[in-house]
Amino acid sequence: MKKFLEIKKDKLGIGTWKMGEISANRNEEISSIRCALENGVRLIDTAEMYGNGNSEKLIADAIKGFDRENLYLVSKVLPSNAGKRNIFKACENSLKNLNIDYLDLYLLHWRGSIPFEETINCMEKLKKDGKIKNWGVSNMDIDDMEELLFIPDGKNCLVNQVLYHLGSKGIEYSLKPFTDKNNITTMAYCPLAQGGRLKNQLLSSKSVQKLSKKYSISPIQVLLVYMLQKENTISIPKASRTEHMKEIVACKDIHFETEDILLLDSEYPKPSKKIPLDIE
Repeated sequence: MKKFLEIKKDKLGIGTWKMGEISANRNEEISSIRCALENGVRLIDTAEMYGNGNSEKLIADAIKGFDRENLYLVSKVLPSNAGKRNIFKACENSLKNLNIDYLDLYLLHWRGSIPFEETINCMEKLKKDGKIKNWGVSNMDIDDMEELLFIPDGKNCLVNQVLYHLGSKGIEYSLKPFTDKNNITTMAYCPLAQGGRLKNQLLSSKSVQKLSKKYSISPIQVLLVYMLQKENTISIPKASRTEHMKEIVACKDIHFETEDILLLDSEYPKPSKKIPLDIE
């Protein structure tokens, strides 16, 4: 848990969705991941689904030579594998692909037909066996999280990973307040608006353009700096190219003033009613 608290303080990790799928991009993708690690990023997120395990294998090569104990490695199990019949083998496969002995965090990728209670029991056994340090969920809405916390050991859920960015703030109506209250960290995927509402329209918006000029940074950096100042939130942007990764890690040293945050929020306010959870 101590390592996770340090990662929470960092607020920045990296995602690897669609990485490891095209062999011609492999060297550049490895260089991009290593660039992040060399610049102090420690959290790497992946999933057994990404490239059918090839993302995990790519990460295994990228982290060679780095201190494993200083890294925070996250993978996700498919809903179809999240029960006692398949989860232990699925976890072993992820560990083998990553060439590591344990995962720092193991997430249920999205909700399927296997009961939460069965998945939680399996996650707790994986913890007991030393295969994972902690577990969490992904793409869960408020009803899912309320149900989860009613189950024995459900309170051990550490993270809910969801799509979250300046233009997709539906979770701020009820989901994030609930998880914050229950000490569950939000892990934001697509914080650069690769998915969800508005997408690239954000980059040309008035508030984003104004702050881009004010701080002499790119519109993409405006989106990430905004997210890095969210409480109880870890952002995991993806960058397959080293030049883009450098742009991402530079955001750690940029800080917006309160008036800047208010400017962005005024153009993109949180919703006034419950809306469906964004997943892409």
